[in-house]
Amino acid sequence: MLTEVDSTNAEAQRLAGTLSGPAWICALSQTAARGRRGRPWASPAGNFAATLLMMPREEARVLALRSFVASLALYDAFVAATGRVDGLALKWPNDVLLNGGKVAGILLESLEPRRGSAHLAIGIGVNLVAAPAAEQVEPGALRPVSLLSETGVGVTPDEFLTLLAAAYALREASFVTYGFAAIREAWLARAARLGDIITARTGRADITGTFETVDQAGNLVLKTASGRQAIPAADVFFRGGGGDASGH
Repeated sequence: MLTEVDSTNAEAQRLAGTLSGPAWICALSQTAARGRRGRPWASPAGNFAATLLMMPREEARVLALRSFVASLALYDAFVAATGRVDGLALKWPNDVLLNGGKVAGILLESLEPRRGSAHLAIGIGVNLVAAPAAEQVEPGALRPVSLLSETGVGVTPDEFLTLLAAAYALREASFVTYGFAAIREAWLARAARLGDIITARTGRADITGTFETVDQAGNLVLKTASGRQAIPAADVFFRGGGGDASGH
């Protein structure tokens, strides 16, 4: 457990190529945490910030599916910490929701060390005890919530790392052994707004339709007025507000 670091994903970049196996990098404080698309990520004291550095020998499309593995592991860790599933849901592509608010986010990055093969960094940020203020998230984003404020359960970063590492090991073993099918089925069973009308913002267009499923490639599948569309990457917005400011 590091006392302070710029970001755990940045530390993973520095360590890539020096480790002989997977490793969790966890910090009590981050001074330059970031989320998806380079967005800032608020990391108040007492919250969880960690990166799993891995060396999987797979192509990029398979590596990307680990956002679903990590999401499920986070869900499992929350259940283990609280003893409840009420209010928990998974938001495509990489957020965990609690009572409709965002409690955790994930950032996957492919790292290229100076020597050796590519590494994968899975950055995870969890609001254990405090959530960012509304002005710290982008307009339209889901309201941030903390585990403590929503459930009354207090968990330290060390305790949560123990739960998450164990949960991730089990989900990773399932993924490696059985492929994405079992992970996809488990993820869909916990998906937020499945069957509802949502909007996917790709950067080039806003696509609105019924959230039908996630396909075998991990794409979001929407049923729209012009037919079914498979979307590989987007920010998702729910009706009534709530976008994706996900990351680590």
